[in-house]
Amino acid sequence: MSLTKQLAKHLRDAHFGGNWSTVDLKSTLSDVTFDQAGVQVYSLNSISALTFHLAYYLDVLIMVLEENKLVGKDELSWISKAPETKEEWESFQQTIWEKAEKAALLIEKLQDEQLTQDFVDPKYGTNYRNIAGIVEHIYYHLGQIVVIKKLLAQ
Repeated sequence: MSLTKQLAKHLRDAHFGGNWSTVDLKSTLSDVTFDQAGVQVYSLNSISALTFHLAYYLDVLIMVLEENKLVGKDELSWISKAPETKEEWESFQQTIWEKAEKAALLIEKLQDEQLTQDFVDPKYGTNYRNIAGIVEHIYYHLGQIVVIKKLLAQ
């Protein structure tokens, strides 16, 4: 299996399951209610804010892979309008699954040699570093979501 296909699988696994950590975003969010999603426990971000943050970086990655344009800033990744209804929360999640699959398909289209090329600008490192970093970032915030769910259950 090519490295690009492996990276695409890793991104899918983080979102949809099948990874060795046995935790994924879709399963983790599957029982988070609309009411729970917007709750801020202590000074932690809400589940919906964390989910928006992760989706933001999928958008950034997709734009780089489609147009070779890097448009994104970390501070913007936290500016979100919380879903106001159960339907908006469910629709938002569906959008994330679609973005994850789109990003995975774009990664699969890359040639392995492209992974060592710059992620738009040399100062951001290689395509590999950024794609792998996004997967790591998903797991980092997924851990936070799991902890927040446990706190909400108390």
